[in-house]
Amino acid sequence: MSSLVRHVTLDCADAYQLASFWAEVLDAPLADDDFPGDPEALVNAPGVGILFVRVAEPKTVKNRVHLDVQPQDRTRDEEVDRILALGATLVGDHRRPDGAGWVTLADPEGNEFCVERSTAERTG
Repeated sequence: MSSLVRHVTLDCADAYQLASFWAEVLDAPLADDDFPGDPEALVNAPGVGILFVRVAEPKTVKNRVHLDVQPQDRTRDEEVDRILALGATLVGDHRRPDGAGWVTLADPEGNEFCVERSTAERTG
């Protein structure tokens, strides 16, 4: 039998705070046993959980692995605006005139991630 990815794990300074941001982005719940100050917090996202683990070292370089977010019921541009309002920052805008491309954002601790076009935008 093969292995399955159980969690994608991100090191961070404040596990609960960063997990709370991502729970809002993904409209997914935090684990029932996660509370402020916990050293770990889990977002129960559909498909794979995202686990946040407190570490002492600060982020110092660009992520080697990042998440790509695809909106389900919004356009890419609406989703970018919504996530910026939640506390993300703009890192790079890679949208093209034909509607293709993506937007690179950073979460409140500086972890980069991309917002892609929705399925409707890809097929419309």
